[in-house]
Amino acid sequence: MSMNSFGHLFRVTTWGESHGPALGATVDGCPPGVTIDEAMIQHWLDKRKPGQNKFTTQRREPDQVKILSGVFEGQTTGTPVQLMIENTDQRSKDYGDIIDKFRPGHADITYWQKYGIRDYRGGGRSSARETASRVAAGGLAREAIKQIAPNVQITGFMTQIGPHKIDRGNFDWSQIEQNPFWTPDAQAARDWAAYLDDLRKSGNSVGAVVEVVARGVPAGIGAPVYAKLDTDLAAAMMSINAVKGVEIGEGMAAAELTGEANADEIFMGQNGPQYSSNHSGGILGGISTGQDLVVRFAVKPTSSILTTRKTITKSGEETEIITKGRHDPCVGIRAVPVGEAMMACVILDHLLLHRGQIGENRGRIG
Repeated sequence: MSMNSFGHLFRVTTWGESHGPALGATVDGCPPGVTIDEAMIQHWLDKRKPGQNKFTTQRREPDQVKILSGVFEGQTTGTPVQLMIENTDQRSKDYGDIIDKFRPGHADITYWQKYGIRDYRGGGRSSARETASRVAAGGLAREAIKQIAPNVQITGFMTQIGPHKIDRGNFDWSQIEQNPFWTPDAQAARDWAAYLDDLRKSGNSVGAVVEVVARGVPAGIGAPVYAKLDTDLAAAMMSINAVKGVEIGEGMAAAELTGEANADEIFMGQNGPQYSSNHSGGILGGISTGQDLVVRFAVKPTSSILTTRKTITKSGEETEIITKGRHDPCVGIRAVPVGEAMMACVILDHLLLHRGQIGENRGRIG
């Protein structure tokens, strides 16, 4: 299977399956001299790992990362960094009933139609378990960013679960790590807990919206036309399992605005240009403005549910299916650290591209 890599200079290739012995990432293009150890990467994997509370899958995986290459005496060498995460809590027998059946809403049918073979154990390569590899690579990217642009801060959070949205008036950055939903609205977290608990007990699932904000990104990264920063961010977020929509800044809501309302007015501040608003999401013409980068993505409901659904078999017979196993009632919760990781990888990639072509910004203002 091809197309398992992303990035231009900071290039990440993920490998492995949900129920295989291990999965991981091969990272090529990381600058030498980046201080890194397994604990630094583990911090981010611990945010994503399953079984942390009743609102996520009860599969128990420690997600312990091992660095197999590319690091010597605590620093990257500039050669490929191999990251491995062993699978330890597979229950492949849970998937015995779907050997010949296709789960509605899942990639089972398309993988079979394309390749004529599929790993039915947890979805194999199409499983959200693959995202652990991305989070490991993102942990490495964060440490490299600290060397090049130390003011960058990347934070993800949930803004909506099902029809229930946060109240932006309650937004509190300090609340994000204080609840199982990674949401900045403490009241929303309480409301969502009751809502999702009922849904979980009924064997159903629900979608969500995740927002990722990168603060402190310098102006000037990104490139025109085919390597736009927003193009690569959109592609990175859309590549995450179960994501069905991505928007930058005002996103789809921009269609409701007039040009007068949408244009972010520019003023001269003491430290350079300042903007009246950030409808653009920190990107103009594919290049960062120096404002916050703001990306949102919509995650569909988990396809594996305990409700009986109609489907067909590989031989074309109509049948019904109930998906057993341990699944997230809202996969959007664990998508938050994945979105952060993809943001980190794209930002580092564009910082390296910028440094290679331009060095320091050439255009001076004031």
